[in-house]
Amino acid sequence: MTASTVTGTGVSGSGVAPRQGLRAVVVLGPTATGKSDLGVELALRLGGEVLNADAMQLYRGMDIGTAKLGIDERRGVPHHLLDVLEVTENASVAAFQRGARAIASRLLAADRVPVLVGGSALYLRAVLDEMSFPGTDPDVRARLERELAEEGEAALHERLAKLDPKAAAAVLVGNGRRIVRALEVIEITGEPFSAQLPELGEPRYGAVLLGLELPTEVLDERIASRVHRMFEAGLVDEVRELAGRGLREGRTASRAVGYQQVLEALDGVGHSVGDSVGDSVGDSGGDSGGDRGGDSGGAGGGDLDGDELDKAQADTIKATRRLVRRQRSWFRRDPRIHWIDGLDDPVGAALGVLAGH
Repeated sequence: MTASTVTGTGVSGSGVAPRQGLRAVVVLGPTATGKSDLGVELALRLGGEVLNADAMQLYRGMDIGTAKLGIDERRGVPHHLLDVLEVTENASVAAFQRGARAIASRLLAADRVPVLVGGSALYLRAVLDEMSFPGTDPDVRARLERELAEEGEAALHERLAKLDPKAAAAVLVGNGRRIVRALEVIEITGEPFSAQLPELGEPRYGAVLLGLELPTEVLDERIASRVHRMFEAGLVDEVRELAGRGLREGRTASRAVGYQQVLEALDGVGHSVGDSVGDSVGDSGGDSGGDRGGDSGGAGGGDLDGDELDKAQADTIKATRRLVRRQRSWFRRDPRIHWIDGLDDPVGAALGVLAGH
């Protein structure tokens, strides 16, 4: 089998048949558990390349707040699907599915192991499971979004529960964007939204799913420490620069954890911690380990006074912890995941699981 070439990634056609039993590896779990570092290490050990599965790391310039790995931290491992969107563009699960599957297929054909890394559960499911995406109706979507703003998430979730109880059980009450999408699909297709949800089965590419987890108290401390370092590393300046590129107009990017809270502080708006984008859209807290606060420098703070800066940091910590709870809720539903203790030699544990496959 002649391998395809992935432009600019170091994957080239070798004309050599892939190794027998070659399969994809997935590193998933809550934000700040160390997924990015584990993904890089596994890619080095297995002869693989990393596919980003964090929706917010798709955006150019969203580096500090998503804990995006710097070039040196990638240790020479090619990374795909980073920095492919402008902050004004909406992240699309359907587009991600097409792109990620194409890259994974090319890597396998080139005798390379695709290592998907991220905490965006819906994005991972879209790649691994059979999942279709009905079209959209701008008028229906706009009306439902107005109703969401007027009536609130709980009211629309109750409506969804009456129309499609199975979908309502799968969509969290606080995920207004996902509720709107479910109601939109029901209206334009005349079918339950749950009919579009993937059934758990054998994952595509024979993927082995590795879940990285930490005790709650450890993860809480890690999140607080990392958020403080992100602000010290220049998160406010990063947000200010992205605002000049249209961040406020970006419906997805502007609601990423950290970015939303800083924008609210800059605009003098009271916090709304529960409204940040959650894991079913993207892992807006970043996928890297707890010891990373971003790879950009610069003094954070700008025109914010001390109280405003402290409030933005506190709101970001709260939003990140809420995100972790949502991620755990999503991932715990998937019995295919092999859970690994992030404090007890995760590399060795991951290799042990893979050896069994």
